[in-house]
Amino acid sequence: MSILTSVLGVIAGIVILVLLAALFVKKEYTVQSQLTIDKNSRVVFDYIKYIKNQAYYNKWVMIDPNAKMDYSGTDGTVGFTSAWDSENKNVGKGVQEVRKILDGERIDCEIRFERPFKNVAQTFMEVTPISESTTNVQWGMLGKNPYPFNLMNLFIPGMLEKDLDTSLGTLRNNLEK
Repeated sequence: MSILTSVLGVIAGIVILVLLAALFVKKEYTVQSQLTIDKNSRVVFDYIKYIKNQAYYNKWVMIDPNAKMDYSGTDGTVGFTSAWDSENKNVGKGVQEVRKILDGERIDCEIRFERPFKNVAQTFMEVTPISESTTNVQWGMLGKNPYPFNLMNLFIPGMLEKDLDTSLGTLRNNLEK
């Protein structure tokens, strides 16, 4: 009986420690990645503003090419939505909606995740001309996790940044062909 009490005490201690640690972790997270593409900024922007093109460079979209996709509105315009539903737990279910477009510069979207967990994130892609034929592309995501799930914010930036880097690398490869 004393071994069981000790084990339960250790488990309770770990749970309390985790809950206490979560009190000191920010509820918001921000992830950004950027790279340079050897193409004119107008060409780059005109490609990324179409959400359907993410099927060719976005790592998360490319994980399950058989995901059920539903679109609403006119791609490349404010209000366009792209909904996905996949049995793959790494893809899940959700909706991406174009919220704002600064033509030739930036596109802002809201992503509403439904599965494997409910959450909302804001994303943006921004292009900045470096020269007539070279463009900097920045992709960012901002989100929030409630206590005690905010503890995941210690790991989310590292994981998401790698995926953004991969996606931007694929985007560059596609556009520089």
